[in-house]
Amino acid sequence: MVRRPIGVPTRKGWDLPPPAVLALLYLTFILIGTVLLWLPISNHGEVTLGDALFTSTSAVTVTGLIVVDTATAFTVFGQAVIAFLIQLGGLGLMTFAVLVLSALGIQIGMPQRLILREDLNQTTMSNLTVLVRIIIVLALACELVGVVFLSFVFIPDHGFGMGLWHAIFHSISAFNNAGFSTFSDSLMGYVGSPTINLTITIMFILGGLGFIVIGDIYQKRRFKKLTLHSKLMLIGTLFLILWGWLLFAALEWSNPGTLGSLETTGERIWASWFQAVTPRTAGFNTLDTSAMTETGTLLTIMLMFVGGGSTSTAGGIKVTTLIVLILATIAFFRRRSELNAFGRSLGLEEIMKVLALTTVSILLILTGLFVTSITHDGPFIHLIFEVVSAFGTVGLSMGATGELDGLGRAFIILMMFLGRVGPLTIGFFLATRSLPRVKYPKGQIYLG
Repeated sequence: MVRRPIGVPTRKGWDLPPPAVLALLYLTFILIGTVLLWLPISNHGEVTLGDALFTSTSAVTVTGLIVVDTATAFTVFGQAVIAFLIQLGGLGLMTFAVLVLSALGIQIGMPQRLILREDLNQTTMSNLTVLVRIIIVLALACELVGVVFLSFVFIPDHGFGMGLWHAIFHSISAFNNAGFSTFSDSLMGYVGSPTINLTITIMFILGGLGFIVIGDIYQKRRFKKLTLHSKLMLIGTLFLILWGWLLFAALEWSNPGTLGSLETTGERIWASWFQAVTPRTAGFNTLDTSAMTETGTLLTIMLMFVGGGSTSTAGGIKVTTLIVLILATIAFFRRRSELNAFGRSLGLEEIMKVLALTTVSILLILTGLFVTSITHDGPFIHLIFEVVSAFGTVGLSMGATGELDGLGRAFIILMMFLGRVGPLTIGFFLATRSLPRVKYPKGQIYLG
């Protein structure tokens, strides 16, 4: 039997590799969402086809960048469509497909498993259906708990019907790290609310940790028994949150446009906490993002670039990628050829994966900056903020996205799409090994 390589045309058509099929699935749902959001039942008549496409892409890629106000431009039906697209994009399209097929008693074949593996960012196909069940159960459980806590705040303020809807929408948006809000000012009206600040942030921290980490914690219960990935994610996440919290408070404490405008110390502490955690690709804000100092803006950009964890609803280059880069740098200065962490070693293959992902991410961001800066005349740091936010599927904005022309918006759409689907595609090629047929003699280049 002759095996046919993936991606070679056959008589029946073109056999696409799993990442390409996955990208087409995301594109299909983006187009379906565009049509639904453009319908008269979904908006109040001021949403153009371009606005609908941008919003649908932002929802499916769980970014949260907007060009029209979600609260006023869309009806409740339109907001429900956005919430559904967020759920699809956040948990993974193939996750829902596998759930439906399993419920119908249809066996999951090898092609579907390959696509599911890419969607869940896995290197093996073992226990994929088990992981799907874990993801669905954890997501629904967390979102249900979020609805309960948020209802205690939103129902008294907006009545039972609309208050419950606000709670449901924000719970879905928070857990999936989307950043969409049914309030025109996001969550700025609740800057001092402990319930909102804790519930929303805990949900997108859990969503950003990754389903594997949450499942590992649930099964092992003890830090020593956790896998290396879970340990690195927990330590890295804790450090980034505390570092961002303290540094943001120090940088913005006296800024009259952000923390300086708040009356009490408690409100400033809560706002610092929220704004330090939300760049983990959550996208909500309780302060005026456009009023941040340049140093506070740069801090937020760095946190957005890192993002959350693998197999999560978050974007960015991922926390573990940053940690491996740091470990590789330390190993280089110590003249070590192997990385070690928590009694486990990481080889050259992991380093190569990290370098490839980081290099591609930087090149995409630089390309996005170059293209969007052609027609944008505003502050350059605002443009950097928007492009990194789009690539990291964060959703925070300093207002530059709404000022972009058609070319700029089109490229932001592309950045959001690549930020969500791109790492999955890169992971496929990194996981595909090929042995060289010809070996060449070693050469030498000079670095540094």
